[in-house]
Amino acid sequence: MSRAVLSIGSNLDDRLAYLQSAVDQLSPYLQGVSPVFSTPPWGPVPQGDFLNAVLIVDDATASPHGWLQRAQACEQSAGRTRDVHWGPRTLDVDVISVDQVISDDPVLTLPHPRAADRAFVLLPWWALDPEAMLPGRGSVLELIEKLPDAERGGVRIMPGLELRR
Repeated sequence: MSRAVLSIGSNLDDRLAYLQSAVDQLSPYLQGVSPVFSTPPWGPVPQGDFLNAVLIVDDATASPHGWLQRAQACEQSAGRTRDVHWGPRTLDVDVISVDQVISDDPVLTLPHPRAADRAFVLLPWWALDPEAMLPGRGSVLELIEKLPDAERGGVRIMPGLELRR
């Protein structure tokens, strides 16, 4: 079994449609889809808010790098470009964790090195799996509780916006 947690986000054009495209491409492996959240952008580049969600996927044949390849294929299908670091994007798919793997591989660091600091990852993940654990870091709920109020407060659930499995 290879269980992965993927964070998906979009802040260009039809944001929900881009998130749905990732769900559709990963549907053979989907175990769960979080609610959709609205999130202010991170970093120094002025841009619109993101829609974010978390997916739990499972495939006994997938390696961590296999999940990365699938994530990048979703981004490519959505026309993702990497022109500006932390800039706007059609679709961003990050591999947050795979099983209990801890790795400092420069191509795919696991768990994702900034996941524990990002409410836009932790809140959707916790909404989907209240017992979730970030390998090597502990309970997702405890990580959420340690975040600054400003970080948590900017991430809002979007009632009425749903991703179809």
